[in-house]
Amino acid sequence: MAKVLIAFFSRADENYFGGAMRYVTVGNTEIAAGLAKELTHADTFKIEMQKPYSPVYLTCIDEAKKDLRENARPELTNYLESIDEYDTIVLGYPNYWGTIPMAVATFLERYDFTGKTILPFCTNEGSGMGSSERDVKKYAKGADVKNGLSITGSQAANSKDDLKKWLAANGII
Repeated sequence: MAKVLIAFFSRADENYFGGAMRYVTVGNTEIAAGLAKELTHADTFKIEMQKPYSPVYLTCIDEAKKDLRENARPELTNYLESIDEYDTIVLGYPNYWGTIPMAVATFLERYDFTGKTILPFCTNEGSGMGSSERDVKKYAKGADVKNGLSITGSQAANSKDDLKKWLAANGII
């Protein structure tokens, strides 16, 4: 059976939930990644920035927009030594300005994904996958990037059935 890694970027603090701001201690993407782990028993890796974005939502999105415009590669707090042992990477992230957070680009560009499959999932409040699938293909050289799963962030805790169906359709469970 294929060896699976769940790699994800998630943000807690003040978040946007269907028109209102709310403080959370665990980010939506991390919640969904936890459910995926329950379903797959895969290894997990949290992508974290050395200099995290502001805990204030509106400031955070301005910082993320600046990083996107500058094509920045924020330094991460840690890295996997290798991804060689994994066949499939389930990659989770919030939709930032229609694509992946730039910290995810930092992660993807660090490794050789030749011969590996990436299953992207994205939390958002209505903007869907945006261009993130195309962008994951661009940064994860050699990967076979499958169709992603869009998860409404405010419903992340209720996304287990959707994750199960998507993971099953991709042969992970």
